[in-house]
Amino acid sequence: MPKAKIPRKSTNIDMTAMCDVAFLLLTFFMLATKFKPEEPVVVKTPSSISEIPLPDVDIMLLTVDKTGRIFFSIDNKIKRKALIEDVNKAKNLNLSEEEMNSFAIGASIGIKFDQLKSFLHLSPLEQTEVEKSAPGIPVDSTVLSPDNELAQWIKSGRNTNPRLRICIKADGDAAYPKVQNIIKTLEGYKIFRFNLITNLKAVPEGTAAYAEKHSTASAK
Repeated sequence: MPKAKIPRKSTNIDMTAMCDVAFLLLTFFMLATKFKPEEPVVVKTPSSISEIPLPDVDIMLLTVDKTGRIFFSIDNKIKRKALIEDVNKAKNLNLSEEEMNSFAIGASIGIKFDQLKSFLHLSPLEQTEVEKSAPGIPVDSTVLSPDNELAQWIKSGRNTNPRLRICIKADGDAAYPKVQNIIKTLEGYKIFRFNLITNLKAVPEGTAAYAEKHSTASAK
């Protein structure tokens, strides 16, 4: 007796649900993505074998370009408003509310205090152009020196957000005295822990660090 043949039907998969999920994920990433702020200068950091990760939030970044110019920034936009209010009060800069809001939405600062008001009065595009030739924030090896304007930025940053982690990003060709003055300023405020941003390179064979790394890997 012949077997009854069951007619074959093509498989039909409803993709509606998958499309909905894809668009929901796309919308989530578009709204939740935090874009990296534009850096004022291009810095080629030196290489090191350190694998210590940098903090993700609450960062005070001190950038030093190859000519020794220093730029200051923090990543928290809300705290930036409190920061400039503290600086404005401490240095009697007479900044308007509009000028302080301009600072709050910016990325970094490399301007002297006596030029700050006129700088913040510019449009964002004009500020970007000015920063290309900005002199950088003055610094000195002594915290109490009137020429050490970086000291006030660091002090106000810590006043408004004690959780700030300090990172120094210096160009490999920058003169060491500039970086040393930053470190001396931090020491003046009893700040002895900070991060130096470098490029990761392979650990040289035959060194103590190489032996330690491989012994730790073997133990795991």
